[in-house]
Amino acid sequence: MRYLSTLGLLFIIVLWSSCRKDFEAIPSNGGLQFSRDTVYLDTVFTNIGSSTYTFKVYNRSSEDVEIPSIRLERGDASNYRLNVDGIPGKSFDNIQILAKDSIFVFVETTADITDLTTTATNFLYTDKVLFDSGNNEQDVDLVTLIQDANFLFPSRDNMTGEVETLSLGMDADNNEIRIEGFFLDDNELHFTNEKPYVIYGYAAVPSNKTLTIDAGARIHFHEDSGIIVANQASLKVNGELSTDPELMENEVIFEGDRLEPLFSDIPGQWGAIWLTAGSTGHEINHATIKNATVGILMDSNDGGTDPTLTIRNSQIYNSSNVGLLARTGHVLGENLVINNSGQASLNCSLGGRYTFNHCTFANYWDTSFRQFPSVLIDNNLQVDATNVVIADLIEANFNNCIIYGNENLELAFNQVEGTAFNYKFENCLIRFNDINNQFAQNPLYDFTNATLYENSLFNEEPDFKDAFENEMNIGEDSAANGTARASSVTTDILGITRSATAPDIGAYESVVFDDND
Repeated sequence: MRYLSTLGLLFIIVLWSSCRKDFEAIPSNGGLQFSRDTVYLDTVFTNIGSSTYTFKVYNRSSEDVEIPSIRLERGDASNYRLNVDGIPGKSFDNIQILAKDSIFVFVETTADITDLTTTATNFLYTDKVLFDSGNNEQDVDLVTLIQDANFLFPSRDNMTGEVETLSLGMDADNNEIRIEGFFLDDNELHFTNEKPYVIYGYAAVPSNKTLTIDAGARIHFHEDSGIIVANQASLKVNGELSTDPELMENEVIFEGDRLEPLFSDIPGQWGAIWLTAGSTGHEINHATIKNATVGILMDSNDGGTDPTLTIRNSQIYNSSNVGLLARTGHVLGENLVINNSGQASLNCSLGGRYTFNHCTFANYWDTSFRQFPSVLIDNNLQVDATNVVIADLIEANFNNCIIYGNENLELAFNQVEGTAFNYKFENCLIRFNDINNQFAQNPLYDFTNATLYENSLFNEEPDFKDAFENEMNIGEDSAANGTARASSVTTDILGITRSATAPDIGAYESVVFDDND
């Protein structure tokens, strides 16, 4: 009897549910609402897919509605792709939205600028997502800037499908090390500012050749990509002072190939500018190198009396590992700024020769834990579990430099006895707050020794504009203000004339910050 009663109750519930009108959707009457009326898909390179963007479609009414059609105005020819409530496509029929509910629409695009009947290097591509038709039609605009570029990439064997690689020598087990990459042809060794360059894999400068990069050029790297400069080859980056520091129109910029604002400051998007052993005569001026794994990786020096790398008026930001890593390097740096590195911003490794004038080496990395200071100087390299290579630190001279960051100790030495270890900091502002006095008896950190530290300041405020955002300008309250010694570097990184008698320490001359900054 109880069993029959249960069946009877279930039958009544099903019969009652089947008679309800609540789940019968009415046709859309043009009363849909949208989370945005225009979707701006940020600039993308031709033939490179965009990020996925989204908007919501709301049914604010108290009844379920059915949208007869959702479609792209350009139809199947559109370069946009949609996903409506989990269903991919370019057109959709009879899409329901429950009362007081909403659905998601996802949008992405890939476009070839050569198919857009334009000779311009930039093209504004638009379309519409149409909801319903006739008097009830509503729409959401889609807008994307498609940017043309010079694409450089390794070849692929048509038979095997194997991608071209470069040899990096042999490992400890005598196995050849190869990475995906290619040698630049002679007609590819001059980068202009006419169109951006997008590099896949490592673009190698052949021996006895020079890669010259003009002012205003933009170089973008895909993931695991970079530039390698081979033995006896050179890199010349000829950026110039920009008239508008915000636009940086004359600087040369090296960064990743994702142009969306979300990616503008994400570290580790590409590999490195790799100056291999035997490469020579590198000059970098007015460049910004951002979001790499290692901004500049320098293996050894060319053995000459002139610096193997001269870098001036340049910035290296957001390196997931090291900003400038030089092993037995010979480097001259002036008006150089390095900030926000996952390990050290500057690593003068395995000895070498270094002179830095009016540079700012800082590290306000806050993405993860870092165990190294802003500046690390050593004369040794652990090559495997049992072997350590050591080399002379012939000189490491820091003149009028800021060395700072968000850790207490932003300068460190790693010395192995048996080789030269020569360094000097003159008129520098250094953060070294040894709160536990662990280095009090270490002669490397004897800040009273004028042969090592002359007229330098410690643990005083540099007054950066916004170090976490890589705005390393200093304000009028900076301890660096007027405390440098007279220098041959007569202008700062922005071209501002330095005081002849009392210039400021670091790459920037101090300014009065606007109250709105």
